Amino acid sequence: MKATATEVLARLDERLHRSPVRDGFVERQHFADAAAALWLEGELVHLEDLVLHDAHMDIRTPTHELTQAHAVLRTRRRIFAQKPDWALSRDGLTQLTGRCGAMPAGGQKSREGEGAEAGTVEADSRDDVEDDLLAEEFAEIDAVLARSSKLLSGADVPARTQRADERPDLIYDLDWNEDERLGEWQHVMARTRDLPVALRGAILLEVWQDIEVLQHATWLGPLLVAALLRQEGLAAGHLACLHLGAKNIPRERRRARNRSDRLLAALDAIHDAAVAGLKEHDRLVLAKSQMERRLKQRRSNSKLADLIELVLSRRSSRPA
Repeated sequence: MKATATEVLARLDERLHRSPVRDGFVERQHFADAAAALWLEGELVHLEDLVLHDAHMDIRTPTHELTQAHAVLRTRRRIFAQKPDWALSRDGLTQLTGRCGAMPAGGQKSREGEGAEAGTVEADSRDDVEDDLLAEEFAEIDAVLARSSKLLSGADVPARTQRADERPDLIYDLDWNEDERLGEWQHVMARTRDLPVALRGAILLEVWQDIEVLQHATWLGPLLVAALLRQEGLAAGHLACLHLGAKNIPRERRRARNRSDRLLAALDAIHDAAVAGLKEHDRLVLAKSQMERRLKQRRSNSKLADLIELVLSRRSSRPA
């Protein structure tokens, strides 16, 4: 199955490399995968509503699920617009996850021959960080004491404003250490560097699901794995629709108790995503050829050719 998934992904990437409908294919895949991401969470988002919402032409009040699907859509576009290695870099992970504590596990390589001086500098740096954190805690305590004194004296005290990095405990579990879980996932990514790309992607998909890295953005894991496939060159021409591939896998397999079954299901999801991509690409090419037949015996100043290119390069509410 690993070889099959690799073969189909490589075949799709090769077709897209010289495809006349590549831009339209990529745009349609963004929308389809965003809707599939919400489907996997048990929510139904219609592609027509997502297209209209993205164009700011809603015909009804957007639902929470539609807003979430649009967040997935914007994230896919953002990842694809950047360099292939951006999403898994420190800066990319910080912006995509909103977490700043995790360090890329693969970014710090062991160096031989470093003397005791380097170790001393590192220890001093850790001490400085701990001192800064301790000073910040004391500053918060002093601020609370000062505020309490003003309240007891009857002075007017403005309402406390929430810090940008604070998360409401009614929405987030404060004991859920996302930085630690993200670091654990990155450690697995570093340990699997020598494995075949498709198998590595399946492992990272399974681990993301197993350790539940983020509380409210579980859909980000498959996007990061798709970014990895793009970074490694296996799917360099597009961002694989792993949510769309997982849609074809029964939930019993995706949530199986046995880890090997979950890994096989993740590999099948990668394979099915590539197969769906091939079918969608062939459908677009066929639609293009059929519409271009209408160009025969048209006037030289006809705008029909431009209209065909516009339809094929954008996501429409119904297949072109």
